[in-house]
Amino acid sequence: MAADPFPDLAAAHVADACVRLGLPLRTAALAPVAPGVRIAGHVLPARHSGSVDVFLEAFERAEPGDVLVVDDGGRRDEACVGDLVALEAQAAGIAGIVIWGCHRDSAALRRIGLPVFSLGALPNGPERARAAGSHRDARVGPWRTDDRDVVIADDDGVLVAPAAEAAKLAALAAVVRDTEAAQAARMREGRTLREQTEFARYLRDRAERGTTFRQHLRSLGAAVEE
Repeated sequence: MAADPFPDLAAAHVADACVRLGLPLRTAALAPVAPGVRIAGHVLPARHSGSVDVFLEAFERAEPGDVLVVDDGGRRDEACVGDLVALEAQAAGIAGIVIWGCHRDSAALRRIGLPVFSLGALPNGPERARAAGSHRDARVGPWRTDDRDVVIADDDGVLVAPAAEAAKLAALAAVVRDTEAAQAARMREGRTLREQTEFARYLRDRAERGTTFRQHLRSLGAAVEE
């Protein structure tokens, strides 16, 4: 199975890293069928056009650890992925499924255990005329993605990034994670965030020099937002 491009990282950590590297924030507010799950891997794109054969064809060329990214045009009048697709994806070694559209068979999907993210659940499948789908790319929200991308998804939503930048993003995101974890630990010990960030000094610098809070935090190596 392909290695997780963002080991031990959350989507929020990677989002902060994207901002610091000047990469576009390609995110979408998709929710997991079962809270608490997480997926990360290379994008396996599929544009749905009314028939599941586009997914079966995608699985023919899938690499273990890929994430199936389904573009159903953001439709909320049909479900395009259910338990049979999830079982087939699992058999193909797929790490999870991200759907720009809706799913069905929620209870069965939770039993299967494969992470699935979507706009929501509907009981009905497509009623429209069935046509051939596409594997060239897929959209998630306004964002185009293809097999040159990686994706990470957790309870905060979905983020897509260039695979070529994944190592840089992971390294920087790990710094964000460790910095915030250390800050949280000190807060639990009684040292407030205002104390840690020398907030009184920031207020003086803002008044005297127009310093922004992000500039101040970076000068301390204590970024809590990006």
